Amino acid sequence: MNYLFTQFSRIKELLRDKFILLLLDYDGTLTPIVETPEKAVISKKAKELLQKLSKNHNCKLAIISGRSLKDIKNIVGIKDIIYAGNHGLEIEGPEIKFRTPVSPRSKEVIGNVYKRITNKLSRIKGVLIEDKGLAISAHYRRVNNKDVPEFKRIFGEITAPFVIRDKIKITKGKKVFEIKPPVKWTKGSAALWFLARQKFALGEDNVFPVYIGDDITDEDAFRALKNKGLTIFVGEPVDSAADYYVKNTKEAIKFLKQILKLK
Repeated sequence: MNYLFTQFSRIKELLRDKFILLLLDYDGTLTPIVETPEKAVISKKAKELLQKLSKNHNCKLAIISGRSLKDIKNIVGIKDIIYAGNHGLEIEGPEIKFRTPVSPRSKEVIGNVYKRITNKLSRIKGVLIEDKGLAISAHYRRVNNKDVPEFKRIFGEITAPFVIRDKIKITKGKKVFEIKPPVKWTKGSAALWFLARQKFALGEDNVFPVYIGDDITDEDAFRALKNKGLTIFVGEPVDSAADYYVKNTKEAIKFLKQILKLK
């Protein structure tokens, strides 16, 4: 995985004459990771940049987040772009409304798990449990290090019986566990879905996807788009399926500015 800005002249040539399908994670990509989700507010300058990109005729913008659809729409607050919440399980945008099929029984199980982990984990200081409708997030960023093993033990005891019976799926992020219905749909699935729609509208060879993300769940998208476009990891280099990396959210925004200049 190479540092993006050492290869930028080559990347500019890749992007110059293409219609760009720009797929962006939110937390850790457009805003730094912070203690609680509500504190991760996009800066005025970054929002203005996204607004300009959204109005560019050579670019299609989508935000793919682990947040609920309602939450990510509210916190970004830009009209006429595509939003994908719960890691792509629910998608809305101009002339788009998609929900991954989830059975009533799965929704009932998710609700049951939410009640159990809220009841058992609320005794641990710093735990934050988010009910996101189709999914649950159990955050432990503010949990004291000495209490993290206890958090993980209780979380595992509650969720393991459901995982074993394929009633739920668990994914791990940065200081968070995601509890989702057992459907085969990821950020990678959502990215390929977006790409297929744009190729159908504009032609097979005219669309170039660019995906930027920072977390484990973004790896699904990096793998799905391998050799199909450009994938960028945000953060210090790790073992990632992404093509390139930028060091932080500031550099991610810097790259978006360069895309705007090209278009």
